[in-house]
Amino acid sequence: MPKNPPAPALAPSLPIEDLTEEEAARELEALAARLAEANAAYHVRDEPIMPDAEYDALFRRNQAIEARFPELVRADSPSKKVGEEPAAGFAKARHGTPMLSLDNAFAPEDFSEFAARIRRFLGLSAEEVLRFVAEPKIDGLSVNLTYEHGRFVRGATRGDGTVGEDITENLRTLDELPRELPAPFPDRIEIRGEVFMTKADFLAFHAEQTRLFEERERRRAAGEKVGEAVRIPVNPRNAAAGSLRQLDARITARRPLRLFAYAQGASSSPVAETHSGYLDVLRGWGFRVNPLSEALRDEHAAADFQARMGERRAGLDYDIDGVVYKLDRLDWQGRLGFVGRAPRWAIAWKFPAERATTKLLEIQIQVGRTGALTPRAIMQPVNVGGVMVQHATLHNEDEVARRDARVGDTVELQRAGDVIPQVIRVVDPDRPGRGEPWVPPTHCPECGSPAIRPEGEVVRRCTGGLVCPAQQVERLIHFASRNAMDIEGLGIENVVLLHEAGLVKTPADIFRLSGHVATLRGWKGWGGAAKGESKKVANLLAAIEARRRPSLERFIFALGIRRIGEQNARLLARHYHSAAAWRAAMLDARIIGSEAREDLGGIQGIGPSIAQELVTFFAETRNVEALDDLLGEVTPEEAEAVAEGALSGKSIVFTGGLETMTRQEAEARAELLGAKVVKSVSKRTDLVVVGTDAGSKAKKAAELELRTLTEAEWRAIAGFPPAEPAPETTPDPEPDPAP
Repeated sequence: MPKNPPAPALAPSLPIEDLTEEEAARELEALAARLAEANAAYHVRDEPIMPDAEYDALFRRNQAIEARFPELVRADSPSKKVGEEPAAGFAKARHGTPMLSLDNAFAPEDFSEFAARIRRFLGLSAEEVLRFVAEPKIDGLSVNLTYEHGRFVRGATRGDGTVGEDITENLRTLDELPRELPAPFPDRIEIRGEVFMTKADFLAFHAEQTRLFEERERRRAAGEKVGEAVRIPVNPRNAAAGSLRQLDARITARRPLRLFAYAQGASSSPVAETHSGYLDVLRGWGFRVNPLSEALRDEHAAADFQARMGERRAGLDYDIDGVVYKLDRLDWQGRLGFVGRAPRWAIAWKFPAERATTKLLEIQIQVGRTGALTPRAIMQPVNVGGVMVQHATLHNEDEVARRDARVGDTVELQRAGDVIPQVIRVVDPDRPGRGEPWVPPTHCPECGSPAIRPEGEVVRRCTGGLVCPAQQVERLIHFASRNAMDIEGLGIENVVLLHEAGLVKTPADIFRLSGHVATLRGWKGWGGAAKGESKKVANLLAAIEARRRPSLERFIFALGIRRIGEQNARLLARHYHSAAAWRAAMLDARIIGSEAREDLGGIQGIGPSIAQELVTFFAETRNVEALDDLLGEVTPEEAEAVAEGALSGKSIVFTGGLETMTRQEAEARAELLGAKVVKSVSKRTDLVVVGTDAGSKAKKAAELELRTLTEAEWRAIAGFPPAEPAPETTPDPEPDPAP
């Protein structure tokens, strides 16, 4: 049987200002993988694999790297994603408006920058008062409650932000959920809330589940028949989420669940002009609203509210991990909209995390999918803020040397900062009998190939390439993974088994497994005499056959091209429509200055570095051969160009300064209406919006005889009402044309 595959390693983490572009790209790749794993565990399985502080710190570093290297933003960036796809077992329910996640603040300066971004986007002066509503951020499960003609008709989880799980019958068991609303009310409205358990209820529930688990184990050890496994929740959030996801609503009814309402989704008619007014309406309809929610006089009152909640946090009867601040004016919320996974008008200001000390037992080396060798600390388990921590990244060999971390040292851990959990420092560097300094390996621990550190880089890499099992296996795991080709039954364990048996070396080999049926059925657990075992091979082959016509965006993402995650794969699929067109364009784009290269560089979201990764991939003959081999086995479906909207299928360029809105707001509206916002003008451009002091792009649009629009004409097409000019702001600079 194969050995366990190496755990995914986080990329090295130097101070962000010291990162090279290549180092930043590698770290963003590892952060995307780790946070995707955490999202699936938290949102789908209700089994979190890391504390919130760790997730927040990872997410924050991801954002900071993206801010410094905007051209490296990945398609699968955590900053673009909300939750995970709904779990199986429940019907799907589509939300009228997306259920967004929130960006985070960790310090007063973060909140000040958040307020400044609002001013810049709306073009507001410094004298304009920004009023916010502050609400303690409860750690529970977000739900979307739909009312039609005043009657509760459906409830759903957040899911992936667009589609959730229909848990209507389970929600009906909550005493605090109004079944009917008193008039007046809209014909249809979505009300968002948080289902949670109090601390006291959780402790009682945890004790009972522990008792049931121990009783079940006692009976099982005695040879008695036992029923389904008993799950012991790890925290109140886990308990609340698991209770709401029971397939039998009678089980949910026995759980001590509470509900606070806090936000509005889609509504057939407005119910208030401010968020604070909306909360008053909720109270009038019979919902419980957190009594600690407070309308603030201005943005400067947020720091005081944050401090007060930090002091009261331990004494509350429910868990909170921060405070949510929402802009009070709903008309401004509507103009601000959202970007990626989060609204521009709200932010979660998180409380500081904790530290702890423990002993360093071992320094292991992990080999990532790109061959990077990353040292990882193995420590005596330690409780940090209620979560047991045993592993922490040591980033890279320079960081190990800088901290002078040695086996046997007592080290301090932190669950906040750049990468979490991380080793902050050695507590006892002067202790007698201290061991020798750690020496980085000269050979890959997986394949024995030389491990070298290129000049000017901080990462040591295995030179084994395709012969290194760690890299080859990780590529295959990525190809078959849920967000890629989504081949059920081809998880980590089976990929390793098939690879070590020599049956699967390339992605195309997966689709040729039907030629090895006899071998597969001869494996223990795959086709022996035990009842049901013979179905394993048939089920796997059926799952593989079901993926011979993947969507083009999944297919592109599954190839594992550096910096091409889900979002960028989607952009490429919508732009090129078919696998054949994409392949041909990428081959042509290898020539600098070609029309295909210019077209690739003009796709909004595909920066020069991402374009170069695509060109590099297709410049390698073996990559093209492997792609063609795979295309001989699968036929990706053609992709839709863009979403439905008033500007569907149109590519649009903005040039010059805008007087009645910011460039950011204009581009956001264009994308909302289905347009592709591109950075450079070409003969394929459909519309060019020409503002004040337009430069070379306007001139090129005239030379190509493209359709141009004034700002007023753009407002009319985009559905904006005629407006007076906004207060004077510095015009948005026109970026240099893409190469």
